[in-house]
Amino acid sequence: MANFVLVAGARLGAWAWDEVVPHLRGAGHGVHPLTLSGLAEKRGAPVGQQLHVQDVLDEVERLDLRDIVLVGHSYAGIPVGQAAERIGDRLAHVVFVDSSVPADGAAFVAAWPDGGAAVTASIAENGGFWPLVPASHYDGHGLSDAQVARILAGSTPHPGSTLTEPARLERPLGELPATYVLCRLAGPDPDDAVAALLKSGSWRLVEMATGHWPMFSQPAELATVLLEAAQPAV
Repeated sequence: MANFVLVAGARLGAWAWDEVVPHLRGAGHGVHPLTLSGLAEKRGAPVGQQLHVQDVLDEVERLDLRDIVLVGHSYAGIPVGQAAERIGDRLAHVVFVDSSVPADGAAFVAAWPDGGAAVTASIAENGGFWPLVPASHYDGHGLSDAQVARILAGSTPHPGSTLTEPARLERPLGELPATYVLCRLAGPDPDDAVAALLKSGSWRLVEMATGHWPMFSQPAELATVLLEAAQPAV
């Protein structure tokens, strides 16, 4: 039995995994969707990125988890990637779902074309939070109107410092046993950082024919990918 710790991306909480969880539990695994500080039911004052890393570590300790499959979607790949390095032999696998990956000393926004200037300005103008987005933001990602409405209804502004503070890695990320899930409607190819990591012997690529939010658009298919990632290497 694996223990899945599921962390959704910016503006989302544990609720985003509601349609994925039953498939994983039905296969006999432990499943622990996690809301990061400052979001959803934990909404409050702005928090920093290292608190999000600590959120993951604290969940592992609180539940005394072993055989952990850490799953980070979108922004959450940044704290999940850092936490994965710090839980030692408790980690079985890490899955990056169409996500960013941390680079030591670099912020989430560093890879953006403008170096994150627009995001940083938006955060400053919105009380330290990255604001919500309109329904049109989700166009072209394989989502129904009802699914988009659900995302919009559950989303909360995202703590801005988590996007602009640098990541801290203790060893090369390519050493982790990892799967990268590429959602092809969001882009046909992995970015340069992911492409480099996929050259390591520890990473593999899985493609899904959907958009950036597969936990809503294809929850059963995503669960299948996660279950395959939990299988011991042979």
